[in-house]
Amino acid sequence: MGVLKLEDLPHYTYDDYKNWEGNDWELIYGQAYCMSPSPMLKHQNISNKIGWELQNIFNNCQKCQVFMPIDWKISEDTVVQPDNSVICHNPTNEAYITKAPKIIFEILSKSTAKKDRGLKYNLYEQEGVKYYIIVDTKEQIAKVYELKDGRYIKVCDASDEVVEFKIKECSEKMEFDFSKIW
Repeated sequence: MGVLKLEDLPHYTYDDYKNWEGNDWELIYGQAYCMSPSPMLKHQNISNKIGWELQNIFNNCQKCQVFMPIDWKISEDTVVQPDNSVICHNPTNEAYITKAPKIIFEILSKSTAKKDRGLKYNLYEQEGVKYYIIVDTKEQIAKVYELKDGRYIKVCDASDEVVEFKIKECSEKMEFDFSKIW
C-alpha cells in the first residue's frame, strides 16, 4: 500500500460544489470540507447576536450589508461560507458573492477550529478581508485581526470590549460591543 499524495486526492470545482446536497460544505483549493453536524445551539445563538449587533451598527450605512452564512466564491475551486460577514459592494450574482467582505466572523467549533485558525486565516488574509474575527465560545474571547500592508495584525482579544471598525465606505464610527454577544 503506497503513500497517499495530494495529486491523488479529488480536485473539485464550483460546478461540483453547487450540486452537493445541503449547505454543509465548503470548497477550499479544490478540497471538500464537510461542516456537519450543524452548529451547536451556543454557536448559533452567538452567531445570531453577532448578526444583530452588526445590523445595528451598519444600519445607517447605505453601502454595506450584513450577512449570515452566504457563499463567497473566491475561485472555481474555492467557495467558503463565513458565519457572519459585512460586504460593502453590490453583489452581481444572486447565488453568491465574489468580492471579499470587509469583516468576517468565524465561530470556532471542534470540527472547524483548526481550519478557521489556519487555512481560513491565510485565505482571508490573502483575499484582502479587512477584519477577521475568530470567536471562541468556550473561552468567551474574540481574537480581532486587522489587515495592514497585506498581513493580519492582532488588534485585541475582546471579551467585553468595544472595538471600532474603520470602513472607508461608511462615514460613521462603527463600534462593535463584544459584551453583547455572549
